[in-house]
Amino acid sequence: MSERISRETLNELIKMEKQTCLSLYMPTHRSFPEREQDPIRYKNMLRELRERLQAQHPEADAAALMKPFEALLDDHDFWIYQRDGIAVLCGENFFRVFSLQQTVPEYVIVNSHPYLKPLLRIVQSTDRYQVLCLARDKVRLFEGNSDVLDEVELVPEVPRNLDKALGSELTEKDQSGHPGGYSSAGERGDPQMHEAGGPDKQAEIDHDRDRFFRVVDRAILDHYSRPSGLPLILAGLPENQSFFRAQSHNPKILKEGINLGQGSLDVRALQQRSSELMERRNSERLSGILEQYATSKPQNQATDDLREIGSAAAQGKVGTLLVEADREVPGQVDRDTGAVLLDETGDRTATDVLDELILLVLERGGDVDVVPAERMPGRSGAAAIYRF
Repeated sequence: MSERISRETLNELIKMEKQTCLSLYMPTHRSFPEREQDPIRYKNMLRELRERLQAQHPEADAAALMKPFEALLDDHDFWIYQRDGIAVLCGENFFRVFSLQQTVPEYVIVNSHPYLKPLLRIVQSTDRYQVLCLARDKVRLFEGNSDVLDEVELVPEVPRNLDKALGSELTEKDQSGHPGGYSSAGERGDPQMHEAGGPDKQAEIDHDRDRFFRVVDRAILDHYSRPSGLPLILAGLPENQSFFRAQSHNPKILKEGINLGQGSLDVRALQQRSSELMERRNSERLSGILEQYATSKPQNQATDDLREIGSAAAQGKVGTLLVEADREVPGQVDRDTGAVLLDETGDRTATDVLDELILLVLERGGDVDVVPAERMPGRSGAAAIYRF
């Protein structure tokens, strides 16, 4: 029922046509007994959501819009296997449920488009990553951040081991050649055919390994790296990492991996080492962006003025937007012109300018990074580097 949030799904939600949309966010719990209260809290939030819907859109088909929300109440497995938060988004022609690895505040909102603010910050966070654990007899994928690492249930297209990947094409374990005078290489149409008994068995094993890694690489790229946009860390024996990289076409694989011995790390240790690697990488990457910003600003190719950022974003001129983590700037952004109107009334329900700028930049094909407050240039909460 639930899915992981990714840049691909976020882009789909950003482009959603205007319609009556219901959005519900709430923190959830992984363990007993805390998780026993989650369905009760959810039921109370549904009551508030229905009241808002009826007050704001009395003409809407409330029963139809609320039906998929209410169906989750009876889904026992849904509540047992939760993580740290959920986002439930529904409209007249869609229903999406996201299981989150970060806790979120409680929200129930009725609007003409899905409420995406919490998801925007999660997706643009730079500490999210995936880890691919490699061995010939087992492939596992994890997704995590600086706080948690969870195993991903792989789709059937990802082979779990070499036997699953190659099936009948796997070299027989008791021979290197095939009866009939040719090895399996010749039968597969490879350029060079070999008589039975040569190549040696190790060469066939290595060939099978490379074919296995190619299948895994393609499946991980298609089903996980490309949709999520997350960096991918390889974990395994150094030689397996080297062989996999030689076969891979995945641009999300990081140059630095995690070396494992014959035994695998426990998940906690794997999460710690992965997060340390990501912290080093992100620090170096952010330093490069900040250096570019510092060089570009005197040339009027960068700014931390919110009004200038809004105008440039609407024109598609922002190449990179930096947004201060956990910062909010009440106000509105005109989606057509980029005009920024700050709200200084103290209204806590006002739209957040920073989130509106994130949406605008993403819609125009720019990049967004959420940055710790201590490393943000300027004091406005946002900074932009223009396209050159």
